[in-house]
Formats: sequence, C-alpha cells, structure tokens
Amino acid sequence: MYRIAIRDISQGDFERIVELNAAAVQHTSAMDALRLKELQTMANCNWVITVDGTVVGFLLAMRERAGYANPNYDFFAARYPVFLYIDRIVIAPEHAGLKLGTRLYEALFDRARAQGVPVLTCEYNIEPPNEPSRRFHDRFGFTEIGTQTLDGGKKRVSLQAATLG
Repeated sequence: MYRIAIRDISQGDFERIVELNAAAVQHTSAMDALRLKELQTMANCNWVITVDGTVVGFLLAMRERAGYANPNYDFFAARYPVFLYIDRIVIAPEHAGLKLGTRLYEALFDRARAQGVPVLTCEYNIEPPNEPSRRFHDRFGFTEIGTQTLDGGKKRVSLQAATLG
C-alpha cells in the first residue's frame, strides 16, 4: 500500500516540480524555478502530491484578482467575478493509474466549496490534442465555454468551467 499525501509546495520541492513540468511541457507551458516562485506567490492552492514521501505531482490554482498576466486567466476573469483558475496539474507518468490527479481535484473542489467559490476554471489543449485531459475534466463536470488560439497559432485551447453545487 502506498502512502499518499497532499501538502503545500516548499522551496525544497522546486527542482522536482520544474522537472515534472518540463516532462509535460507540451501540455502546460515552460516554467523554471523563478517562474514557479512567481506563480506560487499568486496561487490560492500550491500543492504537491507525494507517494511514499516522493513528490510525483503538483497543482497550482489562482483565485480572481490574483494579478496573473495570462490570456486564459484573463478570459475567465472577464466572465466570472469569483472563480478558481487551475493553472496547471502535472502527475509523473510512472504514477498514472493511482488516481493522484483525482485526489488533487477532490481536494481542490473541497477548498473551493469551503471558500465559497462558485466556479472552477481551466483549459486544455485541443490543438495539439490532449485527450486524457479532456476525459479527466469531463469526469469532474467541466464544460467548454470558449476556445482560444495561443503561441502564434501553434496551440488552441478549450476554455472550461465547472460550476459547484
């Protein structure tokens, strides 16, 4: 049996988080330690998930008025006065199947409810496609509310929202 835990990111996790992000950069965006520190200061949720004490994934999510300069965040900020934006979630591929992303999202939905946040938002790539992310978000009740082309036309994202009941 694995020991799985979710906790806040600490400075000692940065190297591993940057490594995990780099391995998934085709589905996220580039992030070095300096950028991670910047995002962490804006984040309402900045968590790692560990298996037997080893960091195997992370999640960053920002509330409204976080001061985050990002076109996807801006899309949601223009539509929702109160929201929680999931900037990124990454799980090491070798730990797929342990439902670690599900555990992080369950904790995130619980946090949002506790804070009175009515909607969670995120995006995932539709060009190039990220089918696993689409299926994952569908299970949590996310629906498309728009699309956006980014990176000079190299990427198109589905902008998603899930209303909390």
